[in-house]
Amino acid sequence: MSDVPAPTLDSADALATPGVARVSDYVALLKPRVMSLVVFTGLVGLWLAPGHIHPVLAAVAVAAIAIGAGASGAINMWYDRDIDALMQRTRERPIPAGRVAADDALGFGVLLSIFSVMLMALAANTIAAALLAFTIAFYVVVYTVWLKRRTPQNIVIGGAAGALPPMIGWAAVTGDVSWASLSLFLLIFMWTPPHFWALSLFCNDDYRRAGVPMLPVVAGVPSTKRHIMAYTLALLPVGLLPTLTGVAGWGYGGFALLAGLAFVGHAVRVWRAADGDMTAARAMFRFSLAYLFLLFAAMVADRLVLG
Repeated sequence: MSDVPAPTLDSADALATPGVARVSDYVALLKPRVMSLVVFTGLVGLWLAPGHIHPVLAAVAVAAIAIGAGASGAINMWYDRDIDALMQRTRERPIPAGRVAADDALGFGVLLSIFSVMLMALAANTIAAALLAFTIAFYVVVYTVWLKRRTPQNIVIGGAAGALPPMIGWAAVTGDVSWASLSLFLLIFMWTPPHFWALSLFCNDDYRRAGVPMLPVVAGVPSTKRHIMAYTLALLPVGLLPTLTGVAGWGYGGFALLAGLAFVGHAVRVWRAADGDMTAARAMFRFSLAYLFLLFAAMVADRLVLG
């Protein structure tokens, strides 16, 4: 349990009175930037899986992953509307900015959650649908409600939700969970902490103001830098797991090794940066996004080029 004080809000000035919501406001509730990475990794998991699925059903399954991810984002914004209003990075989100009513956002997220799971069950199979339902529940209940405001390990444990989409895509084709699909899960799972801790370094004041016990707030910047270094080093061999489990070949493996070393180089620069200098942390955060995208793209390229 963190000793960071919970945020206190004056509802008169922290949350604006909702007006007439536009379609773009509801799209924003879905966290489209986050959704795009989720959809991409889910699509790659589906494409790499052995077996066959009709292209139309494959497209519907990917759409179900996208809808489920967006639904999770909407419910997350509903629950976090108080702390979102306190943070520079999130105060213009639709609910704290007064563009969408909180109850409307919750209803929107719940309906989309149910629809996405039903759609996955109809388009693919019950295993993929169950994994999607578990992902939504884990993100909303375990991460958003339980972990985020209570422990600096929120990102470590909660990162499992963001790591499941390629397994869902894989299961949509195969109807099972395998060591191969688990290697895709572990890659994202180990990537998540250094990615978000880099963000938390230059958003430290935001998290402190909102009472969110991110690692820099609770343990301090030096400890966060050590954790980033440790997890980035641990990620280096994990990046090779898709090769070792047969998901991708050694063409991907060589690329993953080089990308992993570059990621470690960023972690070293963050570690050596002077107190208060967030240039290296911002650069690492940007690189981490490219790293994950490029590794999953490299798996596809490896399969296309080398078979």
